[in-house]
Amino acid sequence: MSNKRRVRHTPEQVVRKLRDADAMLNAGKDLAAVLQALEISEATLDRWRKQFGGMKSEEAKRLKELEEENLRLKSIVADQALDIQMLKHLQKGNW
Repeated sequence: MSNKRRVRHTPEQVVRKLRDADAMLNAGKDLAAVLQALEISEATLDRWRKQFGGMKSEEAKRLKELEEENLRLKSIVADQALDIQMLKHLQKGNW
């Protein structure tokens, strides 16, 4: 098993690596050499292509920000729903 640490890439880094991978593949390098040069797995490359394919780095960054905001808003809605449920329960006098 490898002792490498897991690296979290920013959206800008992902877009840059995808662009580099396409350039290397178009230059005639084989996929194994490209993956080794970028230090990623084939599964990671495929996942990044599905998620970030064709995006510019600014668009990828904005997408990440929107996903984080969406997660935060969902948490707020869940907390409010729980508060409403608790208040209804208290109003019935079942405590």
